[in-house]
Amino acid sequence: MPVSGSSSVQAARKVLADRLREICKDAGLDGKRLAEACGWHPSKVSRISSAKTSPSADDIRAWCHACGADDQAADLIASLRAVEGMWVEWRRMERAGLRQAQESRLPLYERTRRFRSYSPGLVPGLIQTYGYTEDVLRAVQRRRVEIDDVADAVAARMERQRVLYEGHRRFAFLIEESVLRNAPGEPETQLEQLEHLLTIALLPNVSLGVVRTRLGRSRMPVEGFWIFDTAQVNVELISGYLTITQPREVAMYADTFAELADSAVYGVKARALIRTAMDSLG
Repeated sequence: MPVSGSSSVQAARKVLADRLREICKDAGLDGKRLAEACGWHPSKVSRISSAKTSPSADDIRAWCHACGADDQAADLIASLRAVEGMWVEWRRMERAGLRQAQESRLPLYERTRRFRSYSPGLVPGLIQTYGYTEDVLRAVQRRRVEIDDVADAVAARMERQRVLYEGHRRFAFLIEESVLRNAPGEPETQLEQLEHLLTIALLPNVSLGVVRTRLGRSRMPVEGFWIFDTAQVNVELISGYLTITQPREVAMYADTFAELADSAVYGVKARALIRTAMDSLG
């Protein structure tokens, strides 16, 4: 499993390692005897039990069998899959194409009631137009995905946008001012997208803030992230997709969002920035 520096991932790995170590202890085995029973070198048991190495599903089955705890293997393997899902490389997430990656996130959006999104480079997916989304996902497909299912992926993202209008959900979007002027496609597509932002900003359950490009900022741009209620943060990095659930880390992102939000402009001032960007497109 790819290793992330996130303490959320490390903490989850340690919980799994602790459970395996407890099973070994309950069986009255030490590391050396467990290694012999599994046909491993003793150092492998040490690495797994200290969370330095993540076990495979077969490793967990062998461990549980040696300890007479076959009935616990399925639950531990499910925990392993959860840990693996906290850090996913793009090549793994998108190996079956982009549509599946888009659809897999829908349940999270459906159960969330408060969304906070910060984006330094692109308009957030929930408030993208069809054309803008098509340009974004086409660029991703050309860069790293062999399968061309962009049309289906765009449709899946458009379907996800219904959460904006269903239920009692609140949305706070923060974008850097540069997002208004940088675009993956043609001027016409960007103009349509900016017009859409003006419309979205009028929704009663939506807050749209623009963080001005200026000198003397108290908080410089950071990686883009989403906060789902107070339970989870997702971060899109160059190499993969990170899921954060540790309360301390979630709070750090919430604090960062609050700092950026304090320096943003809203309402009339935000709309003025959007219209200025539209004027620059002619």
